[in-house]
Amino acid sequence: MERQLTSDDPRLANTLTSRGRKPVLRYVLGGIGAVVGLLLLVGGAASSEVWLGVLGFVVMFASVAIAFTRPRRSGGPVGVVRPDGSTAPRPAAARKKGFMNRMEDRWDKRREQGR
Repeated sequence: MERQLTSDDPRLANTLTSRGRKPVLRYVLGGIGAVVGLLLLVGGAASSEVWLGVLGFVVMFASVAIAFTRPRRSGGPVGVVRPDGSTAPRPAAARKKGFMNRMEDRWDKRREQGR
């Protein structure tokens, strides 16, 4: 079953087998920041201080965004899972492509399949 998953969707298999740390500290700090931002927002609304309400909203939004975004990895992509279960580094061409280049490649593949 594991080999079938690996051959069908190597990216999913690689994601499921990777052991990542859960960002518990990020969630706690994000929650505390959201509560502080909410208190500032309510305090600004109660005292009719617009700037305090805006500051509270910004703090609340930033803390939630920081809590739920993944930190960037310095090493880049780990690799590709082969059908036998081993991993291989990604080709250099696949690592260097940007988002728009990948979307253009996908579009070209779809157009070729339609012919």
